[in-house]
Amino acid sequence: MSATKLNVKLLAMTPNPVSVIFAAFRQCYMPEFVGNKIQEWTQGNVPLAKQEEFIAKVLASGHESPLEHVSFTFAVEGISRALSHQLVRHRIASYSQQSQRYVAANDFDYVLPPAIAQDPEAKEVFEQFMEQAGSTYLKLQQILQKNGRADKANEDARFVLPNACETKIVFTMNCRSLLHFFELRCCNRAQWEIRALAYAVLQIVKKELPVVFAKAGPKCERLGYCPESAKFSCGKYPTKSDN
Repeated sequence: MSATKLNVKLLAMTPNPVSVIFAAFRQCYMPEFVGNKIQEWTQGNVPLAKQEEFIAKVLASGHESPLEHVSFTFAVEGISRALSHQLVRHRIASYSQQSQRYVAANDFDYVLPPAIAQDPEAKEVFEQFMEQAGSTYLKLQQILQKNGRADKANEDARFVLPNACETKIVFTMNCRSLLHFFELRCCNRAQWEIRALAYAVLQIVKKELPVVFAKAGPKCERLGYCPESAKFSCGKYPTKSDN
C-alpha cells in the first residue's frame, strides 16, 4: 500500500487521421464520392501539408463535426476513484474501468493529494486512514468469505474503500470530445487531479495530430477572455464583461 502516480499511455488511434478528417470535410463540399478518393489521399496524391492547411481553414470557420470521425484510446493508471467519477461524466466517450467487484483491493495503492503531501500533520492522518481502510477491507473480506460469500466478498467489502483508492481505466474519445474535455479540464479552476490527466493526454495528442490540437487547451485561450464571472475567474484572462 503506497501512494501512486499518474501514467497515461496511448493504446490506439484512427489510422491516417489527417486524411480521414480531410475526407470528411471534403465530402461536405464536393459532389464526388470521397470513398473513391481516400486511397489517393492517404498515399500522398494530395500532400499531407495541403490536407492540414484545408482542415485548419475549415476549423477556423467553426465547422468541427468531421473531427468526430477520428478517435484516440488511452490506458490510464495511478488515478483515484474520485477522478474517475469526474471523467465518466464526459458522455461522448467509451470507458472500461477496473472493477472493484472482481479485482481484490488487498494492499491497494492510493492517490495522495499534493496539498496533503506537503503538510506533515495532514499526511500522517491521511496515511493512517489509508492503512485503517485497507485493514478494515481485509477483515470484512475474510468475514464475508467465512460466512459463505466466497467470491462475492469483494463487492460488499469495497464499500469501505476511500475515493483515494487507485483505479485503472481505458477510455476512448473522438477529437471533438477531446477538445471539449481540454476546454473544461485544463482550466485552472478544474480539480487538480483531472487537470493533470487532461494535460498529460493533451501532450500526447498534440504530438500525434497537431493540426487539430496545437492550440487546444482551456477555453479562455481560444476565446481570449475568461467565460466565467469575475467571482470564479482565475485572473489569467479578463472576463467577457471586462472586454
